[in-house]
Amino acid sequence: MAEAGHVFLARMGKTTLRPGGIDATAWLIAQAGLKPDTRILEVACNMGRTMIQLAERFGCAITGVDCDPDALAHARRNIARRHLEDRLTLVEGDAAALPFADASFDIVVNEAMLTMLVGGEKEAALAEYFRVLRPGGLLLTHDVVLFTDDADEQLALRAGLSRAINVHVEPFDQAGWRDLFTRSGFDVRQKVGPMTLMRPSGMIHDEGLGRTLKIIRNARKKENRPMFRKMFTYFNAHKAQLGYIANVSRKPDA
Repeated sequence: MAEAGHVFLARMGKTTLRPGGIDATAWLIAQAGLKPDTRILEVACNMGRTMIQLAERFGCAITGVDCDPDALAHARRNIARRHLEDRLTLVEGDAAALPFADASFDIVVNEAMLTMLVGGEKEAALAEYFRVLRPGGLLLTHDVVLFTDDADEQLALRAGLSRAINVHVEPFDQAGWRDLFTRSGFDVRQKVGPMTLMRPSGMIHDEGLGRTLKIIRNARKKENRPMFRKMFTYFNAHKAQLGYIANVSRKPDA
């Protein structure tokens, strides 16, 4: 099986694997009003970077869920290095069948995952997020947005992006994302911007110059060059049509 794009980039040394980078995540977090007693669930927590940052900055307890045992193993090591085991909990699980009671969390964070769910999978995950949030709780998501409402162009972009990252994906335009969240019962606010994931300037901003140079050195190795070139070429050739969308979705009060 071909290596997924986000797994490949992580192997190259990239730590920020979100379409809008650290700025989009920072905007989402700024909307949440986090406090030490805020109950947070991060779905698709990956290697735990966001969990660690939130725990260190706000002092809150966070539960992370991921279906990838290798990512969770990395997250455990990262959490242990920062001595945050008392505040951060990791669970292997499925977004469409979360092992938590109703109204267990104030905030659910889910970045760069809904794009990779297709058909009814998005609705299934959102139903679970809605269920585990308390009334008035917030869902914070960050995904790929298409800057076109032409149906044929959207199909072509989805197919091209799927080939570029070796994952079947289904991003929407801004109106499509809004419709998805409202149909799932949420009130939503949105922010859109340019895709920074594979732009040199975005890499330097998110990773710093030293780490960016390390990523490039790894990507230039013979065995890595074809995959990196494929991703870099596609993302930069379609930078006018692909961006990020950050959604702050509120579960109505009971």
